[in-house]
Amino acid sequence: MFSERDFAHDTEFSKLLVRDSDVDLTIVSLEIARDANADLQFEATLEWIANRANDLASDVAGAWSELDALRALCTMLGETHGIRGDAGAMLQPESSYLPEVIARKRGIPISLSILYMAVAQAAGIELKGVAAPQHFLTRFDGLEGPVFIDAFGGGRIMDGNECLAFLRDITNMPESELKPCLKPADPRAITIRMLNNLKVLHAKQDNWSAAWFVQERLVALKPNSYEERRDMAFIALKCERSQLAIELLNECLGDCPEDQSGLLTQHIEEAKRQLARWN
Repeated sequence: MFSERDFAHDTEFSKLLVRDSDVDLTIVSLEIARDANADLQFEATLEWIANRANDLASDVAGAWSELDALRALCTMLGETHGIRGDAGAMLQPESSYLPEVIARKRGIPISLSILYMAVAQAAGIELKGVAAPQHFLTRFDGLEGPVFIDAFGGGRIMDGNECLAFLRDITNMPESELKPCLKPADPRAITIRMLNNLKVLHAKQDNWSAAWFVQERLVALKPNSYEERRDMAFIALKCERSQLAIELLNECLGDCPEDQSGLLTQHIEEAKRQLARWN
């Protein structure tokens, strides 16, 4: 018993749970944002995206090349609307939520890339997410080969060699290891990466109630992952859900690596002490 949360009202996230390939990543992002704001209405964000696509329509239709159409997209979002990333955004959970990204004009690489993909798709341009190490990007597969967009950098467009050089500089990884990372990522992988980013940020800020909502989604997506089930048990303890933490930790003991049994036992004892304080 790791999570009894019902995701039936999250129509697109529910598709990920059954590995449906036809998933609207924009809606998934909004469903995750609703965890932080139960009253969130999607219409304003979807209307903003549709309006930007309408603004872009004539430029795309009149573009001399695919690259010109991409430049028009990046100019509109990165320059006209000033949407980009900065160091401060990397420390704020709000930077993962599309409504906040639009309102603040700041985001992290993955949320900005999802926004670029949403506007591009509505304008007839197919961008794909690229889960590159340390820096999420988007990719356009055109007639002259793939090009990559760094939404965090204000819409910088790079060819394959420029993208590899960029990633090599920030990761210190060899090109041979980076090349396979430039393939398009599916919505499920993108969602998991988005959730992991949020989990880390919530944990750093000791916002364990928010981390709990995130972890429920991760366990739903990866029910067989010991690491995700263990993290849910740890977060339950941090949330002072003592009895639940004990149950979850005991379940984890059944299939944990040998070197983690001691840590889990320590946490069980801590949860019991926590429970005793409440009784």
